Amino acid sequence: MNLLKLKHVKFFKIYVNSLVSICVFLVILVLIIRTLLLSSSFAFGLFKNNEFELSKYQNVRMKFLEVPQIVWGLNNQKIAFARACLTARILNRSLLMPSLSASLFYKEIDQLQPISFDKVFDFEKFNSLCDGFVRVSQSSDVRNQSNSIKLQKGSGRRWTLERDLYQLKEFSKRDYDVYETVRVVGKNPFLWHDHWPVSDYARVFECLVLVDEISKEANEVVSKIREFGSGITHDSSDQTPYVAIHMRIERDWMIHCKKREQRSNVSNICSSKQEITTRVANISGLKPPLILYLAVANELLEDDSILNGWKEGMHPVDKKGLGLTENYKNHPYLIQSAIDYEVCLRADVFVGNSYSTFSSLLVLERTQKTIKTGVSHTCGTDVRWPSYAYNLKGEDGGPQPWMTNFMDSSLQAISYGSNNVSC
Repeated sequence: MNLLKLKHVKFFKIYVNSLVSICVFLVILVLIIRTLLLSSSFAFGLFKNNEFELSKYQNVRMKFLEVPQIVWGLNNQKIAFARACLTARILNRSLLMPSLSASLFYKEIDQLQPISFDKVFDFEKFNSLCDGFVRVSQSSDVRNQSNSIKLQKGSGRRWTLERDLYQLKEFSKRDYDVYETVRVVGKNPFLWHDHWPVSDYARVFECLVLVDEISKEANEVVSKIREFGSGITHDSSDQTPYVAIHMRIERDWMIHCKKREQRSNVSNICSSKQEITTRVANISGLKPPLILYLAVANELLEDDSILNGWKEGMHPVDKKGLGLTENYKNHPYLIQSAIDYEVCLRADVFVGNSYSTFSSLLVLERTQKTIKTGVSHTCGTDVRWPSYAYNLKGEDGGPQPWMTNFMDSSLQAISYGSNNVSC
């Protein structure tokens, strides 16, 4: 009898121990699943779920997201705008048309000159091209201005990627559907945490079409470049090819890039004029005579010798040489930058700096254009729109071929620069 009792006790202990083990296992499993749900990698798949698809506008038009004025350079503003659009997509809302910044002040935020989004980009074309993915609405679409709630963006090291994602998921719940507008307060959208793959950003950028007035200005610059080239190549065609070079050698850039090199312990961010001219001269496949359009802020140059020192057969020209200085001065900074961006985008060959957001977004769009022609590998001169990074040394002393990696899980490399150019 005692032996039987002892067996029962041992069995009970084994049963209890097994039960405890199962409970511990379940707790660990729950924690693992919770971590996955909060991770950004899981979020990429989550955001593509149908619940975030904006294909049914009868609901989207009733709910809006409002963001602070978007600031800094043209391409930082484009990234901030795309990030705001993708945030609205998560919340199943339409983004209220934001104010961009026409002027360029880095610290004096109160002095930034606002400019409406539709003064730079075509509002109707954006919604048409991005139909079913993201949408921009006008403030007049809001029926009840007082029916809103604030979404306070956190800051500092404690405001982690996971906390930010958790906040967005909370605001996407039905509890917040009672509010017509979610008003984001806090820092500029460019500084928000990044939860989206490059392909999502590219889809938004593809919908950004310049308004006709700015596009016509870009047409005039391209026409002047080709006219300049036809006089040298004796080609009467209006399609004289040209190379666009985004020369980051201005005072403000050199100060910034040298500090960046010191902080990052990297030595290939800054490039001198001599380094640029030497590497461009060594691009294989370029046959002179060749027209070089130098996209540069002339007023910020230390000297005016940028047209000198190029390889024989390479003919550089800038805004001043094209007689367009006054045309540019008639526009605020943002519009000037948008014109130059479009001119570089249309170039037969583009050469830029891989740590410049301007250059990086150009390469993204040029890569995207090439991929759409059916070419999967866009490095080198044997593609329709080749691009190069002059701050990185490639073969034969030329610049490194450059393309955007559309498989990247975030826009980090483009937002802040990188020496990884996927070629």
